[in-house]
Amino acid sequence: MVKVLFVCLGNICRSPAAEATFRHLCQQQGTNQRFAWDSAGTAAYHIGKAADSRMREAAQARGIAMDDLRARQVKVTDFYEYDLIIAMDKSNLANLKAIQPVDSKADLVLMLDNADNAPAEVPDPYYGGMDGFYQVLDMLDTACRRLHDQHC
Repeated sequence: MVKVLFVCLGNICRSPAAEATFRHLCQQQGTNQRFAWDSAGTAAYHIGKAADSRMREAAQARGIAMDDLRARQVKVTDFYEYDLIIAMDKSNLANLKAIQPVDSKADLVLMLDNADNAPAEVPDPYYGGMDGFYQVLDMLDTACRRLHDQHC
C-alpha cells in the first residue's frame, strides 16, 4: 500500500482538493486498497475546519465529495507514516523539508513535478474568483492521474 499525504498552507483549498480528487479517482479505478491518503497544512490556521466553501462547490460540480474533510496541521509522525508527501508549492515544500526528521522514510515532492506543460506550483485560489478553483481542480486531476498511474 502506498500512503500519500497532500500538503498546502492551511489545508482548506489545494491539499484537501488533491486528497478528494485522488480518493475519487481511486474509487473510480477500483484501487482503494492500493493507496491510503490524507491532507494537511504546514500552518495551523484552520485546524478542524471544513474545506473552503468555494472549493467544495467547484469539486461538487465535478462529482467530487469533500464535505467530510477537516483541516489539520502536518505532524512529525507524518514523515514516518507516509511514503510520499506532496507539497502544492515550493514554499510548503521548504517548510516540510525544514521539519523532516533525518531518518524519515517519506519522499517529499511537488504536486506538479511530473506534469507536462504545467506550472511548477499549484496556485492558491483563495484570494481569487471561482475560475481559479476550477483551474486548480484541472491541475490536480491531471497530477492525481499521473500519480495513480505511476504507483499502479
